[in-house]
Amino acid sequence: MTHEQVKNAILEEKLVVLYRNVPVEKMAEASRALVRGGVRLLEITFNQKSADPDAEYRQALQTVREAVGEDLILGAGTVMTEKQVETVAQAGGLFILAPNTNEKVIRRARELGLVMIPGAMTPTEVAAAWEYGADIVKLFPADDLGYHYIWNLSGPLGHIPLICTGGVNPDTIPEFLGHGASGVGTGVSILKRELLAADDYEGIEKLARAHVEAVRRCGK
Repeated sequence: MTHEQVKNAILEEKLVVLYRNVPVEKMAEASRALVRGGVRLLEITFNQKSADPDAEYRQALQTVREAVGEDLILGAGTVMTEKQVETVAQAGGLFILAPNTNEKVIRRARELGLVMIPGAMTPTEVAAAWEYGADIVKLFPADDLGYHYIWNLSGPLGHIPLICTGGVNPDTIPEFLGHGASGVGTGVSILKRELLAADDYEGIEKLARAHVEAVRRCGK
């Protein structure tokens, strides 16, 4: 997929699901469950506490790709360095999310043709991320900031598409999207620890579908 195709898919689907602390041995079945539930975008996060975050990411992405092929558009999250950007590109990831705004990371992602979604919290950070070349900006932590904050940002900064993460679930999705967000991202509200532990992939599929349907009710 081209850069624009990936960016458009993110803005059209409006829901990015993320793998954080999902055991690699659970990823194949969990990914199939997400696909059955209607999810199209998956972010596999870097584990910055790992002895080798890059190797773990490559293994996870390969595992998911072998399980679902092109049914999920795969990207990366918690990308903190230029080297990790390069790892994502080499492994075949198509988009990047970060918890922060790092000009070097943003510019390297754009050089390699990846859709870049850095994290920001304040108006100054959001505007800076956009100026550095972000395609979309991740507002984080959105649940701590609140819906009214998002609405206020969408006034002067309405030209910058925002994805909200933190506190996203089927009940809050209409609030986030209704207050100016262009999309949402979540992991724990779908990939619940107890469901993964019990290998309850039908439960994961059901939660995924509930999130997708909440987005669609908002006019996707």
